[in-house]
Amino acid sequence: MPSDAIKYALKLMPYGFYSLTSRYGDDINAMVCNWVTQVSFEPRLLIVGLQKTCYTYELIEKGGVFTLNIFKAVDKEALMPFTKGRDKRPDKMENTEYTEAPETGCPILKGAAAYIECRMIRMINANGDHDILVGEVIGGDILQEAEVDEILTLVDLGWSYAG
Repeated sequence: MPSDAIKYALKLMPYGFYSLTSRYGDDINAMVCNWVTQVSFEPRLLIVGLQKTCYTYELIEKGGVFTLNIFKAVDKEALMPFTKGRDKRPDKMENTEYTEAPETGCPILKGAAAYIECRMIRMINANGDHDILVGEVIGGDILQEAEVDEILTLVDLGWSYAG
């Protein structure tokens, strides 16, 4: 039995692995994230656990929009350039291939199977190292046919971001 049962239990929860893109004026960014879920049908709402110190946090606060890029597990290499923060890779967007999402202008990354565009409704201070970003879905599309079991998860990478 593990010494920290709560940490172990939290690591048993499955998480998708996505890229969250943002825009404020001409400034864009892409990062990876996994704490994402839909929380309402009408209106369609997503929540994202967003680290307070990440560059994307500031862009979304100022720009009020973001896009969730969803990838197939077979395309996991397309997300690897975004696993490092802007402070470690300030030029990571310079050679990134993307198109602009029609509603938000946020990057839709090359290789994504689907994307969901959102307008920020609220950033909730969760009194932790991450806040809760609430976004209303205002656009999206399927770019490659996929089934849910083909979508990239942390398990596919052998990673954990929980506990």
